[in-house]
Amino acid sequence: MTTRWAVCVIGLAAAAVALVLGLVNGLGVVTLSHLLFVAACVVIGTVIGVRRPDNAVGVLLLIAGLSFTALDFFGQLALWRPELSLLAWPQNFLWVPANLALAAIPFCFPDRRLPAPKIVAALVALAALPCAFAPGTNQQLGYGTAMRNPFGIEALAGTAKFTESAITVVAGLIFLFGAADLARRSRRIERAQVQWLVYAVSIAGLVIVLRLAAGLTDDLPDTLWPIDSGFWEIAGTVGITLVMAAIGIAIVRHGLFDIELVINRTLVYAVLTAFVTGGYVAIVGYLGAVFQSRGLPLAVAAAGLVAVVFAPLRARVQRAVNVLMYGRRDDPYAALAHLGRSLEVRPDAQAAAGSVAEALKLPHAAVEPLGTAADPGLVRLPLTYRNELVGHLALAPRPGQREFGARDLRLLEDLARQMGPVVHAERLATDLRASRERLVVAREEERRRLRRDLHDGLGPTLAALTMRAEAVQDLVADQRARALLEEMIGAAQAATADVRALIDGLRPPALDTLGLLGALRTHVAGLPGEPRVGLDLPVELPELSAATEVAAYHIAVEAINNARRHSGAGTITLRLVPWKNLLVEVVDDGLGAEGPPGVGLTSMRERATELGGSFVIITAHGTTVRAQLPIGA
Repeated sequence: MTTRWAVCVIGLAAAAVALVLGLVNGLGVVTLSHLLFVAACVVIGTVIGVRRPDNAVGVLLLIAGLSFTALDFFGQLALWRPELSLLAWPQNFLWVPANLALAAIPFCFPDRRLPAPKIVAALVALAALPCAFAPGTNQQLGYGTAMRNPFGIEALAGTAKFTESAITVVAGLIFLFGAADLARRSRRIERAQVQWLVYAVSIAGLVIVLRLAAGLTDDLPDTLWPIDSGFWEIAGTVGITLVMAAIGIAIVRHGLFDIELVINRTLVYAVLTAFVTGGYVAIVGYLGAVFQSRGLPLAVAAAGLVAVVFAPLRARVQRAVNVLMYGRRDDPYAALAHLGRSLEVRPDAQAAAGSVAEALKLPHAAVEPLGTAADPGLVRLPLTYRNELVGHLALAPRPGQREFGARDLRLLEDLARQMGPVVHAERLATDLRASRERLVVAREEERRRLRRDLHDGLGPTLAALTMRAEAVQDLVADQRARALLEEMIGAAQAATADVRALIDGLRPPALDTLGLLGALRTHVAGLPGEPRVGLDLPVELPELSAATEVAAYHIAVEAINNARRHSGAGTITLRLVPWKNLLVEVVDDGLGAEGPPGVGLTSMRERATELGGSFVIITAHGTTVRAQLPIGA
């Protein structure tokens, strides 16, 4: 660690000496402004190396910063004293590792290792070798500072020129490939790290666009950039330095700074700056054209008008940016109204939590039932109804925030108070639905028991009594007795028929004798004529409750009958798939039925929903009737 800081101090001292020598050599502050970027690379590379010793980005930044520093340091010394002209030699090759290191940063950000670093270092040294002995002069220190290579070899002129062009192209390709790969990996990188980098790159990109626009509109038609403007040179240096600083923060300390707040303030002041500048220029131009006057009075009048509008505009811009980044945090009424509208559309607890996340721009919000394990990364607020705890509202802070501020918490607590009755009502509805499902299951189980008892008990008893009465009738000669026995036999037979009808009404008989699969096969086999009904049934089914068996049988039979009567289909397929639920599906290739749903569809839907299942009708490419029924003994 001490060695790294010593290298940093030496690098900064060399940059400072290069700055002083540059001023002595008459280069000017604008030409030397790139040393700010160089010093930033040295410092940020050192900080990353100290905090993250294995991070390749820190090494690349340090290589780039020290290479540029050495280039300027030795070059300024050679320019300062002609007798030190041999020191101009490093300028000819140090730009190679510096530029290649910067180009490789996107590929390694934030913590990817450089592949085969020893081989890469050898290739960079090999590429720099022809440049080291390139003959002629260079202008690495700036325009008008031609420095001759003291070790130039004329025979290498062509090779050196080709190598310089190739290195420039390769550096550009490495940067573009790394940037594309970084964009591909961005979903797997921590969001705050990406936000820091995107923020800085956006600012630098805006500076480049504005600088390019200034170059295209100046008085020098042969150049794209405003080369004679000190402002834009310094702005470009500050922009790229900001990118280096953002890289360092993203790797080392991204969790300690609120990037959301930085973006918020940047947006506000960017809009205000654009308004003040544009408004001032527009007012000065308009007043000058109207009153044909210039000078201090006009400037004062324009500044006064801009100042009058500035305060209310700043408040409006700040509110708009806050809504963009924080949602309706500053307007509790709007947040409550948003929650109320969402509950009107869908009175559901999770939908209410989603509306809270939407209103406040939160990445996650959900209602957790009582007894749910707490996630340490979430903030949990109690949901109560009449002082009874009914659940928790689990919320994730915005990216870049570790917890909610006092303003957010106050609003969230108000919203949680409104959500408590919703969660309570939903819990009551869930309990009511579960009770109804239990009643339906119990009813069908009781029907199955009654049918079994009637079939195995009362039915055989009545049949036996009938047979005994017939036997007694054959033994009695008295006509009156025989007539009475005949009435008894008729009454017993009628009672037996009634019992059989009652048994059949309680539950489809085929379900008890053949099972669900057998009953469906028997029903389909007995259907006359066209269309043909195909079966896609499993070999066996798990144990089903009586309610599920009855519902599946009636839904399948009713759906098949509807398809045969109304669809005009050529083929109908019945499919049963047991998995987490029992899927009952009837598919036909017909045109479907028009008009409102009839009694059959309503009955099928009720049979599915009263068990806690689902029922849908899909009319694309024919008609599909699909029911999901719970599996349970």
